[in-house]
Amino acid sequence: MAAIPDLATRVCNHTFKLDPIVRSLLDTDFYKILMLQMIWGMHRDRQVTFSVISRSKTVRLSDEIEEAELRAQLDYARTLRFSKREMIWLAGNSFYGRAQIFSPDFLEFLRTFQLPEYELKRVDGQYEIRFHGPWTHTTMWEVPALAIINELRARSAMRKFGRFALDVLYARAKTRVWDKLERLKQLPDLKLSDFGTRRRHGFLWQRWCVEALKEGLGDNFIGTSNVLLAMDNDLEAIGTNAHELPMVYAALTESDEELRASPYQVLQDWSRYYNANLLIVLPDAFGTASFLRHAPDWVAKWTGFRPDSAPPIPAGERIIEWWASKGVDPREKLLIFSDGMDVDSIEETYRHFDGRTRLSFGWGTNLTNDFHGLSTSGTSGLNAISIVCKVTDVDGRPAVKLSDNPAKASGDPDEIQRYLRVFGNEGFVDQAVNV
Repeated sequence: MAAIPDLATRVCNHTFKLDPIVRSLLDTDFYKILMLQMIWGMHRDRQVTFSVISRSKTVRLSDEIEEAELRAQLDYARTLRFSKREMIWLAGNSFYGRAQIFSPDFLEFLRTFQLPEYELKRVDGQYEIRFHGPWTHTTMWEVPALAIINELRARSAMRKFGRFALDVLYARAKTRVWDKLERLKQLPDLKLSDFGTRRRHGFLWQRWCVEALKEGLGDNFIGTSNVLLAMDNDLEAIGTNAHELPMVYAALTESDEELRASPYQVLQDWSRYYNANLLIVLPDAFGTASFLRHAPDWVAKWTGFRPDSAPPIPAGERIIEWWASKGVDPREKLLIFSDGMDVDSIEETYRHFDGRTRLSFGWGTNLTNDFHGLSTSGTSGLNAISIVCKVTDVDGRPAVKLSDNPAKASGDPDEIQRYLRVFGNEGFVDQAVNV
């Protein structure tokens, strides 16, 4: 384990050259590399645009983050390459109990990988950032772009703090995390992983949180989605797939029937690359109710589901009921909850489903960016915001995500209406999106 950093001193001494925000291409979520292997194998000619979208409209990012600093960090990220040590680790490590999960040809592709160019401009107090090019390359901008924006915002907010104010801030933040861990330790069969890379307060803080989880929860902490931190801390890299796969597949369809079938085509293609514990269904890209209603019977044979935008208990109940309707024992299946989870919702969901199915939790922004109310100066720049990087077009066609929460929908309004006509809106619940 690396030495625990003096966070206040490091923040006081922040310079671009000393502390680039993204310092490795492995400083990303594991699902991006897993998906990339499938994208590279099957869809390397697709041209896909990703766009940064801030859902926290009242936060004027261009007033809080200097454009020159943002460009410098994005430009630095483009200079990164996978190191020899990282390539050896990816090739030789076992993931989810499987050795050599990445093919030699794919690893050779990674050896010279570089993040592509970006487009950035200021519009009405926000930054419009777009990444356009081969899907094999633009997909890898999602996590570093979001991490850069969030950490630059935190650094900007802390510039006014003195050395002792920073020391107290981090002492309070550490105490808050440890108090949460003390509560989670009371859940004996808890399985929890860190999902906090994209909207973290900063890389060093995420590293502190991961190391605290490792010590505080022991075997109940099963790993981190951050590949670099997994490598450096001898942890499992955790992750499967994300909404971009069904979004891209749906955008390429030619008819309503093909559109309705596209989420299951994603699963079939995914199973050509992965099996066992990597067979996790993400059902909500176009609504969980519609997904379950039209799902082929073979989907019930998959290891589990990750409901990601509906309230966790109703979503879990719906999936358990569906398993039972397929003659499957839910106790043999896995539910992974990861949408905006924090201690209260983890405790409530755990106690509700304990003994009825296998459970796992991905703890994200509320782990790695929970600084709300910790500063006596009252600065809002330390409060987490909801910001995402989503597919917006595929080979010139608009891409859409509906979600079980209409507040998370993205895409062209006319296309959203078409998708609603095809998939319906059964089970949709409007909820505020805070992170």
